[in-house]
Amino acid sequence: MSYGANFADLYRRSADFVDRILLGTKPGDIEQPTKFDLVINITTAKALGLEVPPTLLARADEVIE
Repeated sequence: MSYGANFADLYRRSADFVDRILLGTKPGDIEQPTKFDLVINITTAKALGLEVPPTLLARADEVIE
């Protein structure tokens, strides 16, 4: 299971980040990621003997089977 920032969204917004830094904004003041993805590998979970609740599977952005 993995929960992290959506890299495609970060890449799309990277030009805006660079522009703001070049205009004088401190890099630490640039906003944090706003879109996150939940990915669940159901095959690995079964191999480890873990049961993933159906409600968690329904909320996942991607389920690897």
